[in-house]
Amino acid sequence: MKNLTVQEIIKATNAELIIGNPKFICEKFSHDTRTIEKGDTYIAIKGETFDGNLFWKEALQKGADCIIVSDIKYNQEELEQWKNKTILKVDDTLKALYEIAKLKRSFYKIPVIAITGSVGKTSTKDIIANVVSQKYKTLKTIGNNNNNIGLPFTILKLQDEEAMVLEMGMNHFGEIRLLTNIAKPNICVITNIGTSHIGNLGSRQNILKAKLEILEGTENPTIIINNDNDLLHKWQEENKNEKNIITYGIEEKSNLNAKEIILKESGSEFTCKIQEKDEKINVPVGGEHFILNSLCAICVGKELGIEPDKIKKGIEEFELTKKRMEIIETKTGIKIINDSYNASLESIKASLKYLSSLDGNRKIAVLGDILELGEYAEKLHKKVGEEIPKSKIDILICRGENAKYIVEEAEKLGMPKEKIYYLKSNEEIVEKIKEIAKPKDIILLKASNGMKFFDIAEKCKEEFECKK
Repeated sequence: MKNLTVQEIIKATNAELIIGNPKFICEKFSHDTRTIEKGDTYIAIKGETFDGNLFWKEALQKGADCIIVSDIKYNQEELEQWKNKTILKVDDTLKALYEIAKLKRSFYKIPVIAITGSVGKTSTKDIIANVVSQKYKTLKTIGNNNNNIGLPFTILKLQDEEAMVLEMGMNHFGEIRLLTNIAKPNICVITNIGTSHIGNLGSRQNILKAKLEILEGTENPTIIINNDNDLLHKWQEENKNEKNIITYGIEEKSNLNAKEIILKESGSEFTCKIQEKDEKINVPVGGEHFILNSLCAICVGKELGIEPDKIKKGIEEFELTKKRMEIIETKTGIKIINDSYNASLESIKASLKYLSSLDGNRKIAVLGDILELGEYAEKLHKKVGEEIPKSKIDILICRGENAKYIVEEAEKLGMPKEKIYYLKSNEEIVEKIKEIAKPKDIILLKASNGMKFFDIAEKCKEEFECKK
């Protein structure tokens, strides 16, 4: 375990010591005065819509022993008041955060697994972390703190951990490059290349290019990819002789394939080869995409030399981050699948496929806008609409500016008008569900996070008598 001293931070960030002890040890870091604890080091992040520098006094009052700021006004009387604290001034607190996290990372010679992809990053991260933790004490990204602030602060939590599993998200070129050069991963995972953020990047080929920035953080990393994804499959075929690539898949012949797949409502089973022996794997979450996530975790486990029984245990006991495939069961038999955290064409297709596989009365899909699609919004929402009749959905409920295209396409392909509801608010959706839901119906909630469909799930929990 290695904590940072103020002196080391000064050297890494070219900071000016306003007051304080250069030998002070910075053990815990925070950028939120609402959750700050005694002894923390507060970094006053300045963004487009907020300025942490405005809260420097509050941070000290709440117990921070050290603050890192870029733009504050103070007088001699105030410095005297805080003479037992440490105040560092830097040109840019965000850049300082990056350098501090890089320095912290450099102290640890441990496996670092970085995960990116258009969909499935968080659930893949969760299952990988659970496998890795069977052998190593593991630090992982909490929730989806996968951006230029969340990832460095995750690294700054390192204490006595023996491995780290980090999620990396992006909306534009250069963002993954920044993250991977801070994290320096030695295992890089790419789950898939889909259409998320295509409005910002312009094409799936550009999305692939942006995701491949993950490889720029370290020399000759192990690369683990979903070989069933068309663009990743093509990329690995072109690069397999030059890079250390491990593939997994269901359809394409890969280094690790799932066989003898049995899909169930609340999970699945498959077999695959671990250490030259076929092993039966039980996945505790339904949906074929979780088989792919499990295969990915097995690849990581094998790469780290984790024993087969521990790999299996890690998969069988993992828990999803909330709002992802959360199953809400009512005492009347109505089942609500809360998959409302985020959405893309690919993830909606996977969720609809899972919904259609379940045994129940009626299948009700409640779908909202996929955001950040730009000029592709109409085309991709229509593609979602195409999936409705294929998935044998009984009732379709939609909300959102672009969700109208889902409705139009579903109706065009033969879904009866009386089975479609295009509503204006989440409150209307809750009322409609209360009105039409019958025992043993299965209801899927799926939309981009900005649509706040998780509020619908919470309201349904209140309105229906739910099982514990």
